[in-house]
Amino acid sequence: MSDLKSLSLRMNSLAIFRGILENTAVSAFLRLLDSCGTDERAELSAYGEFIGALYAEGDNWSEYLFSLVTEDENPYILRAARGVRPTAAQAECAKMELTLLTELSALTPDAIREKMLCKAPLPSWETSKIDFAAEYSRRLDNIAVYGYGIYAKYGTFMLRGGKLAPVINPDPTSLSMLSGYERERKLVIDNTLALLDGKPAANTLLYGDAGTGKSSTVKAVANEFRDKGLRLIELKKSQLHEMPELLDSLGGNPLKFILFIDDLSFTRDDDDFSALKAILEGSVSSKTPNLVIYATSNRRHLVKETFSDREGDDIHHNDTIEEMISLSARFGLTITFQRPDKRDYLSIVHDLAERGGIELPPDVLDTKAEAFALRKGGRSPRVAKQFIDGVLAGI
Repeated sequence: MSDLKSLSLRMNSLAIFRGILENTAVSAFLRLLDSCGTDERAELSAYGEFIGALYAEGDNWSEYLFSLVTEDENPYILRAARGVRPTAAQAECAKMELTLLTELSALTPDAIREKMLCKAPLPSWETSKIDFAAEYSRRLDNIAVYGYGIYAKYGTFMLRGGKLAPVINPDPTSLSMLSGYERERKLVIDNTLALLDGKPAANTLLYGDAGTGKSSTVKAVANEFRDKGLRLIELKKSQLHEMPELLDSLGGNPLKFILFIDDLSFTRDDDDFSALKAILEGSVSSKTPNLVIYATSNRRHLVKETFSDREGDDIHHNDTIEEMISLSARFGLTITFQRPDKRDYLSIVHDLAERGGIELPPDVLDTKAEAFALRKGGRSPRVAKQFIDGVLAGI
């Protein structure tokens, strides 16, 4: 039996990382090893399927295979995530399998084509020298930073059908892209760093006018600290009743999470109001030290009110009104993003213009920016960015 067929056969013994065998590229690669030197059609079919699957992710076989290993959610990694040490047998099994996968990842196109019947020119791929056992061990030691499973690959998630689903193309906003509101953003950053350091962190309400950068701040902070073990989960208001179950599932995760609720507001009889209130008041299910809630709203008290709400027919009407407007007080930290005045607005415009390489005379830039804000109905960081984007586009 050739070395290639022997390697393929040994892959069938995978136990801890058995899920990797279901991957299209891996299964095609193993079929290629089995077919080398036996059937030219089978060789080419497996080769083409492997290359197609690999090229969809890149062209480095070693890095691709290692990414599958780090993203594999198996009992071994789940025990480590809970802080449970593996048994000696489990540790030895993992080491053997990772050594085998290292050997598989090192196979070059030349090593494969040398054993093939087909001698026609074929696509190639890259390999890298990666010690799977050593790298995996390092990640286990730092699992609170790297995460595991889908958390190792993605940084932003949404709740779909009751389950967390990764956002494939998340908002790339970074802190360096934002201008103005340094004091407000520092409060969010400091609170997030407290979470990452294992210190008490406050559930936070970012309140203020539209376009002032509330949502962008949350997303930029999440992007900034992803490499420190922070993940963002965005929830819709209609999903708030699912929060207790979500908190239970995340409680034992070594990573830190921001539960992000954008543009939050309620009506008087909104069932979701009670769901969020219970979480913020400290119900049993909310005691999750690795998670904070960040919400944004254009309404200070989060509840849409009418004059009839204030008149009402409730016997204890004052208590009802108090309950409706006090939800925001249950956030440990409230940060106000006010609409900028003329000076702050133009400061943001000039900052963005400098970053974009715009060289208009300052007075001309000011005049155009003010005229644009007037047409848009008011000044805001969003309006400033739209103005600069228009200048850069030649509009």
